[in-house]
Amino acid sequence: MIEVIDYEAGNLRSVSNALTMLGYPHHITQKPEDILNASTVILPGVGAAGDAMSNLQRLNLAQPVKKYVAAGRSFLGICLGLQILMTKSEEGGVPCLDIIPGSVHLLPAGLKIPHMGWNQVKQIKAHPVFAGIPDNTNFYFVHSFYAAPHQDSAVIGTTDYGISFCSVAAQGALVAAQFHPEKSGRWGLKFYDNFLRLAGESPVKN
Repeated sequence: MIEVIDYEAGNLRSVSNALTMLGYPHHITQKPEDILNASTVILPGVGAAGDAMSNLQRLNLAQPVKKYVAAGRSFLGICLGLQILMTKSEEGGVPCLDIIPGSVHLLPAGLKIPHMGWNQVKQIKAHPVFAGIPDNTNFYFVHSFYAAPHQDSAVIGTTDYGISFCSVAAQGALVAAQFHPEKSGRWGLKFYDNFLRLAGESPVKN
């Protein structure tokens, strides 16, 4: 079962609607055991890193997420769900999940923040999650902070907004995007579909 984690910081309805539109059965959960028994886990997110980490800890979800990913199982992080995979965030100075070594930083001064709207994703490394998606396709962003993995090998897509930042990361069976696929039209749905097929999931057509 595809499990979408509800840690009270996620854009759950839009994510669920996108998965339903694509025909993928899924379940929204706050239960640690559901995460550990999932075939695929999706971690959406909007808001602040400190609140997100506090909620994950309060709901006893942080360690199951880390254990699940460490086992090499299929995992997708979205927006804040990418950022909290890093080691730490300067948004409140909070420690994060430390699944991808790296840090989270505020976008540079002088830019309109949050970075909101359509922007291009440059595919700097080939990856099945990009299958059939043209390079430099526009996706929808809403964020003030960005993830900076320590290892370049974890970065497969970048976006320019004052600086070039990581907009798609991949590590083993984990993929994470700074943009919101569920708000990104046909190419966002294609991104979800690519990831879920890569994860071994099969859509159910009516």
